[in-house]
Amino acid sequence: MIRLDFNKMSGLVPTIVQDYKTGEVLMLAFMNEDAWKATLSTGKATYYSRTRQKLWIKGETSGNMQLVKEIRIDCDDDTLLLKVEQIGGAACHTGHRSCFYKKVEGESTRVVGKLLFDPEEVYKK
Repeated sequence: MIRLDFNKMSGLVPTIVQDYKTGEVLMLAFMNEDAWKATLSTGKATYYSRTRQKLWIKGETSGNMQLVKEIRIDCDDDTLLLKVEQIGGAACHTGHRSCFYKKVEGESTRVVGKLLFDPEEVYKK
């Protein structure tokens, strides 16, 4: 049985998400025990939304799903690394491939990622 330490962060473990082919870091999310079990049973990345306080399957609304190809656990059993196939191109809810699309340059930032979809259209906000 795989044991993760969900106690350190009030029932959550940070989850780094990486493209399984390129190694590009796509996002950071959190899992609770239910999200962990759902991810293991379905093969689809499932996270816990701290904002909405509920589970969410990545891509359920946008179609930009993440199929889990490999899972790694850190030495303290309290952080996950998911290597995924990013379906649909964009991992970020802003419409970018990666959530890390802003580059720090001196005391400002510059957008270096390309916008792949309009979030207002996809999420109807």
